[in-house]
Amino acid sequence: MKLIKWLSVSDRYAKAYLDEKLAPLGLTSSHHMYVLKICRTPGLTQEALLDRLYIHPSNVTRTITLLERSGFLTRQPCDHDRRTYRLYPTEKAQKAVPAIEKACRDTEDALLKALPEEDRAALAPMLQLTGRHMAALCGMQKQEDEFDV
Repeated sequence: MKLIKWLSVSDRYAKAYLDEKLAPLGLTSSHHMYVLKICRTPGLTQEALLDRLYIHPSNVTRTITLLERSGFLTRQPCDHDRRTYRLYPTEKAQKAVPAIEKACRDTEDALLKALPEEDRAALAPMLQLTGRHMAALCGMQKQEDEFDV
């Protein structure tokens, strides 16, 4: 049970640290990955975005709506299916990418600082493996994760 406790503590405080870094952009640790993914894949559909994130569909819908209202993305109906929307970054989103990437790097550096140098590179692949395994156990089989900040 210590592992679950310390994963939770690390997650909570890493998000708080990242929230602080992203606040000047008007983003949070819950929003940044959407902006990065949409900037890297303009025209991605909401369904395709959902397939690439390990997040509940209602959270994706809510976050996309918030980011659209905040001026970070636009939704445009697909030509072949007017019920499906493609997501495009705005200029505001594109300009925010370097600062988002820096905030993520700074947060990862802070998170890993307590580990010996030789253990740092091993942590991310192990967490990715355990995260995918737990997602699969919960029925959240996803496409290969193309998203890495």
